[in-house]
Amino acid sequence: MKKSFQSFSKRIDIAVHNSKKVELIECLRQHRDVFAKHPLYETGTTGSFVEKELQTLVTKLENGPLDSDQQLRAKRIKRELEILIFLLHSSVSRTYEDNVSSTYSFVTSL
Repeated sequence: MKKSFQSFSKRIDIAVHNSKKVELIECLRQHRDVFAKHPLYETGTTGSFVEKELQTLVTKLENGPLDSDQQLRAKRIKRELEILIFLLHSSVSRTYEDNVSSTYSFVTSL
């Protein structure tokens, strides 16, 4: 018998630009039944926001683009994260965009 995606848990990290936090909560609420089946990983600030809004437990990474990027990469190398979702604003700074592009290139190369 073939297993479907929903038959087992996937560890999910959601990288979200500050201006997209409301959109993140809307998405998580809309798909609460799906996300409830999977452990969520966020930076400390976003993780606390998600925990409060959705009344769910979130594993929080360190804040800051370098700290969270490094933790994200380490978790991906160790196969501790299976899914990465980015929510970005179109006017993000070039530095942040470079960090996201670098992280995306890294995780897709594994």
